[in-house]
Amino acid sequence: MRFLALTVLYALSALGAAAAGTGQDARWRQHAENVRIVRDNWGIAHIYGKSDADTVFGAIYAQAEDDFGRIERNYLNGLGLLAQAEGEAAIYSDLRQRLFIDPRRLQRSFRSSPAWLKTLMVAWSDGLNYFLSKHPAVAPKVIHHFEPWMALSFTEGSIGGDIESISLGNLEKFYGAQDQHIPPPKESSALARSAPGGSNGFAIAPSRSASGHALLWINPHTSYYFRCELQMVSERGLNVYGAVTWGQFFVYQGFNEHNGWMHTSYGGDAIDEYAETIVKKPDGLYYRYGGALRKLRVSQITIAFKQGAGSEYRKFTVYHSHHGPIIRAENDRGDTRWIAIKLLQDPVRALAQSYLRTKTTDYSSFRKTQEMRTDTSNNTVYADADGTIAYFHGNFIPQRDPKFDFTHPVDGSNPATEWRGPHALEDTITLLNPSNGWIQNTNNWPFSAAGAASPKRENYPAYMWIKGENPRGIHAVEVLQNIHHVTLDSLIAAGYDSHLTAFDVLLPPLFKDFDQLAADDPRRDSLMEPIRTLRNWDRRTSADSVPTALAIFWGQQLLERKGPEARDADEPVYDYLVGHLTQSERIDGLTAAVAKLQRDFGRWQTPWGDINRYQRLTDDIVQPVDDAKPSLPVGFASSNWGALASFDSSYPRKTKKIYGSVGNSFVAAVEFGPAIHAKAIMSGGESGDPASPHFTDQAQMFVQGRFRDVLFSREDAMAHAERSYHP
Repeated sequence: MRFLALTVLYALSALGAAAAGTGQDARWRQHAENVRIVRDNWGIAHIYGKSDADTVFGAIYAQAEDDFGRIERNYLNGLGLLAQAEGEAAIYSDLRQRLFIDPRRLQRSFRSSPAWLKTLMVAWSDGLNYFLSKHPAVAPKVIHHFEPWMALSFTEGSIGGDIESISLGNLEKFYGAQDQHIPPPKESSALARSAPGGSNGFAIAPSRSASGHALLWINPHTSYYFRCELQMVSERGLNVYGAVTWGQFFVYQGFNEHNGWMHTSYGGDAIDEYAETIVKKPDGLYYRYGGALRKLRVSQITIAFKQGAGSEYRKFTVYHSHHGPIIRAENDRGDTRWIAIKLLQDPVRALAQSYLRTKTTDYSSFRKTQEMRTDTSNNTVYADADGTIAYFHGNFIPQRDPKFDFTHPVDGSNPATEWRGPHALEDTITLLNPSNGWIQNTNNWPFSAAGAASPKRENYPAYMWIKGENPRGIHAVEVLQNIHHVTLDSLIAAGYDSHLTAFDVLLPPLFKDFDQLAADDPRRDSLMEPIRTLRNWDRRTSADSVPTALAIFWGQQLLERKGPEARDADEPVYDYLVGHLTQSERIDGLTAAVAKLQRDFGRWQTPWGDINRYQRLTDDIVQPVDDAKPSLPVGFASSNWGALASFDSSYPRKTKKIYGSVGNSFVAAVEFGPAIHAKAIMSGGESGDPASPHFTDQAQMFVQGRFRDVLFSREDAMAHAERSYHP
C-alpha cells in the first residue's frame, strides 16, 4: 500500500536522523556559531551568516521562533499530510496533493540535486530540527523531524499554487464514489480562472523619480499572516530583504542591494486540461490517443486522517493518462469523458530559480534566472539600481497550437493538442524600459502595463494571458500616468489612492434606472436619499464615508445575485456585472443593501470605518472574529471595487461587521541607487504569538497606511536592535 510505503519512508528518515547522531549535532552547533540573528524594534529578524547555508539555517530558525505552526502547516499541505492534523475534512486536499507529490520521487530528486542546493536543503532541515530540539514545549502536529527532501514539496511562494487550482468538489465527486462516476454539475469548466485575486506591482523609471533612481512598489494581496518579513545576509554575497512564505528559505517578494522584484498572479496560461475518451476492456481501462488505445495508469493512494484520538484511512484507486492525473468527469452531448490535468513538475529547478533570483545583481543576471522557466504562476515587475525597469508576463508558458481553445479542456485523443516545449523567454510578453517611464500589473492583462507603450494584444497567442482588465488596472493607469518626481512617500500615496473605479461604471446605470421609476413606484421614496448620497459621492473610500459603505453593500448584493451565473458562464464576476444586470436587479440590490445596513447597524447612514474593521485575536490559520471584542476602523476596501490598497473578508460573513482576512499584507516601497532606501508595513505584526509585543504592534499603522523605515544596513539594524543572539 502506498500509505505504508510513505509511513516507512518517514520512519526511515527518523532512523537516519538518529543514526546521524553526533555528526548532526556537530553540524547544528557549527551553523549556530556561524549565525547571528538581530531582532530590530519591530521584531523583524536580520540574519547574518558566514555562508549561505548558515544564513538559511538561521532564517528558518528565526521563522520557527515566530510561528512554527504555520511552517508545519505549509508542509503538511505540500506533502499531502494535512488530514493527519485536521481530520476528515482535509482528505481530498491531501488526495489532490498526492496525485502529484510522491515522497520517493522527491527523495530521488534531492539526491540528484546540484551540490550547492543540497547544502541549502540540508541547512534548512537542520534549522528546523535544531529549533525543535531547543524548544521541547513546541509540539508538532505531525512532522516531528524534517528531512532535506521535504523542501522540494513547496518550491514557489504563491498563495495557492498550481495544484490548488483543481476543484476539490469535483475531485470528491469523481473519487468519492468510484463505482459511480457521475459527471458533476458545471462547477467550473476548467481551472479557477474566474476567482478573484489581487496583488499590485509598480516600477518607476528614473525619468519619473525625484532622485533620478528607479523605484519599486511591492504590494501582494494575500491572506493575512501568510508571510513573514526578514533579511538574509551572508559573507558569500547574499543580502536580501522582503517577504518569505512561512517555511521557505528564499525571499519571495523583495529586494537586495542591486534590484527588486514583485510577483503578481495570473500570468501566461501554464496549466491545461485534456478530455480523455475512456474505453473499457477486459484487462482494464484505456483511453484513445491518435489512432490507438493507451492503457490508463492505475495506482492506489491511502490517506490517513485524524479521527478522535487515533487515525483512520481512506484508500483511493486513482488514474493517470500521459497528460496527468484524472481529476473529474464531464458530460459532452451525452458522452462522458474523463478530464486529465497537465502542469509543470520540476521541483529542483523551481527551488533553484526561487533562490538564485535573490542573489542577482542586475537585469542581465535576473533575466538569466528567468530563463530557467519554472515559475508557473507569476508575473514579475522589476526595478534595479542601474535604473532599469522591466516586466515579465509569466515565465513558463508552453507552446501550443493556437487554433485550439486551451481555456477549456481540449481533446486528449488529438496529438495536435500536445505541448511543444516552453516558449523562449524572448517570445513571451515582456517590457524593458518602456518610454512612458512606469510599469504596472494588478493581476490583469499586460496590454495596459505601460500605457501607450504596452505590448499589443494582436502580437501574441491568446493563451499567453488568461486574465482581462480589472478595476485595479484601470485605477493604476489613472494614477501612474500623471505621476512625476516620485519619492517613497508619493509612491506610497499612489499605492493607497482611494478611488474605487468599479463604481464609475456600475453607478451611472443605477442612477438611470432610478430616474426611470414610475412616479408612484414606492421604491422612489424609499431610495431617494440613498440615491442622493451616492450621486454626491466622489467615489473615494475612507473610514468616515457613508456612501462608501452604501455602495459596497449594494455591490455585494449584486455579487451574491450574479456570482453563480458568472461562474456558470466562466466569466470574471465584475465583467459579468457590467454586462448582465437588469434594472430590477440594480434597484432591488440597493433596496436590500439599505435594509441590511439598517438591520445590522441601526441606520443605513453608517460610516464605512464603523463596519470595516481590523481584528487579530489569535494565531489560528482561520482567524476567529467577534463583534464584541476590540477592533480598529479601516478605510480601505476590497480589490473587487478597484481599491489598490485592498482589505477584504471571507464570505459568507457570520458577523455584522466586516473583518479583514485578505488583502494588503507585507507592503514595501523601495528606492534603488548607491544605497537602498525603503519603507514597509505588514498586517498586524511579525510574531504569531499573541503574548508577544510584536503580535499587533504594526496594526494601527497598517490600518492607516503609515509605513516604517526598513533597516537594511547592518548598522541601522544594530542601532535599533532589541536582541542580538546566536540560534
